[in-house]
Amino acid sequence: MPRHKRGWGMENGHRREKRRTPLKVALVEPALLTLISQSLRHGYSLLADLESLGLESLHPSVVYRTLRQMEDLEWIHSEWDTDNNQGPPRRLYNLTRIGEAALLTWREELVKAQESIQEMLKNQSTE
Repeated sequence: MPRHKRGWGMENGHRREKRRTPLKVALVEPALLTLISQSLRHGYSLLADLESLGLESLHPSVVYRTLRQMEDLEWIHSEWDTDNNQGPPRRLYNLTRIGEAALLTWREELVKAQESIQEMLKNQSTE
């Protein structure tokens, strides 16, 4: 994951609307686990589904690299879908038992993060 310098939220003194923030990149892993837990998925459909979760403007290499890393951790498993009639075979991803445990941990962490974010936003709006 690329590191951002301080001040990444502003470019030449202006807000950047479409940007890949450190927060968005950090959410790729739990988002992928969530989507894969719902049903078997191809990488291409995962990219589209990430956009529907508000994680647009991610480069496909970020997503595919994360999928490979999660497979190395044995959180997900993939196999080639050779029954596909639309082009070459594609990998089909599913969640493992270890991945289910990782997703539960992520859910707990996301709830904590959501509480922290809500508190920060509340404090900003009262100032």
